[in-house]
Amino acid sequence: MQKILTELQKGVLAINVKLDDKEKEQLADLNLLTMKPNIYILNIHENQIGMVDRAKVAQELGVDDPNKIVPISAKVEEELGSFSEEEAKEYLKTLGIEYTGFNTLIKECYSLLGLITYLTTGADETRAWTIKKGFLAPQAAGVIHTDFEKGFIKAEVISYDDFVRAGGELKAKEQGLLRLEGKDYVVQDGDIMNFKFAN
Repeated sequence: MQKILTELQKGVLAINVKLDDKEKEQLADLNLLTMKPNIYILNIHENQIGMVDRAKVAQELGVDDPNKIVPISAKVEEELGSFSEEEAKEYLKTLGIEYTGFNTLIKECYSLLGLITYLTTGADETRAWTIKKGFLAPQAAGVIHTDFEKGFIKAEVISYDDFVRAGGELKAKEQGLLRLEGKDYVVQDGDIMNFKFAN
């Protein structure tokens, strides 16, 4: 605590103090606000979209990672809300960007928190499941239901990109893009998974 206090008195955030794993564990119960990860959102004019130098802003603010700087034009985000999907894509293209500021914010927050998404899909619905990066297939199955983790046998896996390129699950199977993965498989962001488990 003395190590943290000394740095806090210098104006250093607790998250920026060099601590080993044991020290972090000892401080965990304090739930220090300045130990929590930060992201910085800049509300910019629509004319500045695509022109913000995140590295320069990060340096000016004393932020260690430029990816924590997310420029968003609130006006553009509001306008996008009234557009159809096609109109929104065209509008983003005229602005010279591929993703909305809101989508960029979600992506950076997931990255900062060490989260990824995998999907399950069937005849009735497609669902996204949020998990910690590095989860093994049985742990990912357990997010749906604990019985899936306990009785895990195998997972059928198709990457999202392969799924889209092939034109769906059936065509992906025909092209040999679906694979069976076991208990040691580390789930990747965007995997489409179907779990085989024993009751």
